[in-house]
Amino acid sequence: MVAKINAVHFDISEHLESFIHKKIDRLYRRFDFISEAEVTLKVVKPEAAMNKEAGIKLHVPATPELFASKTCDTFEEAVDLSIEALERQLEKIKEKK
Repeated sequence: MVAKINAVHFDISEHLESFIHKKIDRLYRRFDFISEAEVTLKVVKPEAAMNKEAGIKLHVPATPELFASKTCDTFEEAVDLSIEALERQLEKIKEKK
């Protein structure tokens, strides 16, 4: 599976990048029909709390794209919550198959 990470207007740390890859890999192990994942990270308002946004788009063959986006205090928390939302969407797809 291919996982693309796009950080909008900032450089991503190695720690954050490895955290995201670990989460995406775990998701792929549970749902092996995922073909590609795109993660977009951006800072919404630099001076405010709850300003880190993570959006994750999954490409699954023969289904519409799955997408989840969450805004939190940290990118790690936003990625975790987005992954949880995508897991629920993937469970529904798995039940239909």
